[in-house]
Amino acid sequence: MVPDIGRGSRTHGLLVYLYGPGRREEHTDAHLVGSWDGFAPDPGRDPEPPVTLARLTAALDLRVKQVGDRAPAKHVWHCSVRTAPGDRRLSDEEWNAVARRIVHATGIAPDGDLDGCRWIAVRHAEDHIHIVATLVRGDLRNPRLNYDFNKAQAECRRIEKEMGLRRLNVGDGTAAKNPTSAEKFKAERTGRPEPSRETLREAVRQALAGADDETEFFTRLHEAGLRVKVRHAPSGDALGYNVALPGDRNRDGEPIWYPGSKLAPDLSLPKIRLRLADGPAERTRSATNSRPEWSSPARERRGATDSAERAAVLLDRDDDEAAVQLVGIGELLDAVAHTSPAVTRAEVAAAARAFERATRSHIRAERADTRALRSAARGIIRAGAALGRGEDGGTTAMLLSTLVLATLAAARWHTARGHAQQAHASRQAAEHLRTAYHQAAATPMRVLHDQGRALPEAQRRRYKDVLHTHFPDLAVQADGTPTRTDALVATLAQAGQAGHEPEALLKQAINMRELDTAENVTDVLVWRLRRISHLPAHSDQAARGLQAGTPSTKDSTTRTSERNTTTPTPRPLLADPRGRLPRR
Repeated sequence: MVPDIGRGSRTHGLLVYLYGPGRREEHTDAHLVGSWDGFAPDPGRDPEPPVTLARLTAALDLRVKQVGDRAPAKHVWHCSVRTAPGDRRLSDEEWNAVARRIVHATGIAPDGDLDGCRWIAVRHAEDHIHIVATLVRGDLRNPRLNYDFNKAQAECRRIEKEMGLRRLNVGDGTAAKNPTSAEKFKAERTGRPEPSRETLREAVRQALAGADDETEFFTRLHEAGLRVKVRHAPSGDALGYNVALPGDRNRDGEPIWYPGSKLAPDLSLPKIRLRLADGPAERTRSATNSRPEWSSPARERRGATDSAERAAVLLDRDDDEAAVQLVGIGELLDAVAHTSPAVTRAEVAAAARAFERATRSHIRAERADTRALRSAARGIIRAGAALGRGEDGGTTAMLLSTLVLATLAAARWHTARGHAQQAHASRQAAEHLRTAYHQAAATPMRVLHDQGRALPEAQRRRYKDVLHTHFPDLAVQADGTPTRTDALVATLAQAGQAGHEPEALLKQAINMRELDTAENVTDVLVWRLRRISHLPAHSDQAARGLQAGTPSTKDSTTRTSERNTTTPTPRPLLADPRGRLPRR
């Protein structure tokens, strides 16, 4: 059950809307289900609705007229209360009880208070009512409405429990502001896929992802095509900023500006400055883990996977200082969404939007920092868009696999602290990332599977025995079906060919962190093994080497060394600072 509270100054105008057909003819059978004294006139049940509507307006506004200029400027209190999808249909009597409980809980009309405000509850749909009250009491004083929204939310949670309705998650006041009805209707009218507020929120978060400083952040906003207005103090220092979409104007033809703090609590300029205060980390993490023939997006995604893995480990420690890792993971998701291949772009963007809610809570980390994750996000943005094939596609799957486990670790961290909305958002993000992972991993995992199947039978049996020895539970999946280990066998064989000890490498991959939350353990192990052994995420060369037979460790090392000394190093791709796809 969801309450939504607003205030206005025109009682008659609101009643005309509630008893009218609605903007899309969605209002049906409008009628009262409750009122302050049970005898209010009902335009929905009267043969002369206009006359009755005027009488109802006059009755509600009686005390407002009595106090004259002392009445609040916005004296109309309006609260819509909606049941969740799938809930049973409530009767008029039940909705009357809901309305009375909410006006009591918020202080509009406490039970037994004869001087409470005048109010009515109108029903014009099966799943919700509208409560309208005028904010002058019978003793001509104003009601005390401190934290009325929080009180209405808390009462709705109790009503859900007592009436057997769907139990929604409890909020903590850290969520971003939702678009208003007017913003939603305008988006529909103008053909926009979503309200401007949501488009701007995503654009600002992507501009912030990995930004070095405040100047770069504002530059990215301009490059994204947004209108930007910075508010300055007399000293010249920036106090805040507003953004607007090109072409989004009000009835007077002026741009509709949104302050950063109204897009999300953590997007105000002071909060952004706190995030930028530490500066970027030293960018040395992936230099030894990559090959010169790999593209810039592939190298950066491989390095970002290491950072995401470390963040998940910190979240597993269940320490309040890990709260900052949530912000870093959110920033990394924004960067990946901005540069994602077309095949995974929609799901990764949905994951970033969902996880945005998980980055905010009342817990503040004082000593930890997020420089490693911010540096990874910066590298991904600077490298530009990734292709959905080859090494780009393979490392995208590698990173997404780790981000699934990181978001699940975030869900556990929030659940342990009673953050229901944030935990739910983390799980939503994990589901979107799983879908994106399956899209990105289809081709590289199929290639690895074929490579494993092409190995000589004796070699396949040897590596399967290694798997059974060190991970006996791997033979059967959670649903009871046999596990397909061909890709894992191929990876172990390629690691041996590259000069590694497969058994030691497998033990290291298993012990890196938990595997209980993995949907497919073999896939997780494949990407861990390929990352820590510096194997290509998607390589046809490895397949040709395996088909020729696996050489000894010494021969493999020698040939690799000779090849590296005789092959000139290709010039690295230059990243376009505007995030465009680098030319190949």
